[in-house]
Amino acid sequence: MDFARFTVELAIYFALLAMGGGVLVALTSAVLGLIGTDLGPVMQDWVLPFAVPGALVVAAWLVEAKKNVVENIAPVLTKIFTPLTIVMLLTVLAALATADGLSSVNRDLLIVMDAVLILVECLLLYAISARDPLTRVGLFDALQLVLVVAALAVDAVMLAAMVTRIAEFGTSPNKLAALGLNLLLLVHLLGTAWATIGFLRGKRPFASLEHWQTRYLPAYGAWAAIVVVAFGPIFGFAASHTDQSVCMNMLTHA
Repeated sequence: MDFARFTVELAIYFALLAMGGGVLVALTSAVLGLIGTDLGPVMQDWVLPFAVPGALVVAAWLVEAKKNVVENIAPVLTKIFTPLTIVMLLTVLAALATADGLSSVNRDLLIVMDAVLILVECLLLYAISARDPLTRVGLFDALQLVLVVAALAVDAVMLAAMVTRIAEFGTSPNKLAALGLNLLLLVHLLGTAWATIGFLRGKRPFASLEHWQTRYLPAYGAWAAIVVVAFGPIFGFAASHTDQSVCMNMLTHA
């Protein structure tokens, strides 16, 4: 029975680690591919040979350390993927720094980067929801601040790229939808950074960080409603197939 329990829990932990790692690798590959960097050789020679057996070892350790695959799964996953996401954001920043200019950043790259930032926000919410409010401030809380700062840097680069593209090529519904989303993410991340710094310094309770997250979430719904309801009349979309495709692309970008 112990062997059966160990095998099943090992498979579950390994699957969770593989899915989370797969998302991070896919987003990183997409970003680097869009700016002309091929991640294939690095994936084949370094990432996969170390990541797969490494994830197996970590999963085996987690089975013995936690004993129960359901209990404490959220804190465990956040502590594993927070530093990995920081590495991904720093890699993306380094790649963007070597790009040929902000105006050369194409639409597909902006969409992928929005997905990266949304992933960071989801990870932050997941980590905050899983944290025990009575636990003392520790290293993981500082890592979350590093994650927020790295995400802010990425969002600032993306906003600069969007403004540059709008100034050079003009505005469009797609660009305005994406610009609004990135501004919302910027404010959300700035507020999270401010609340986290206050919590780390002992000047704010953990509840203030929780309240900021939950009270800000309706802003995304409001912007989505504006894009869905108001952009059509504002930009005079007709009921043609072509304009419907424009609306779908805009909503996908948002």
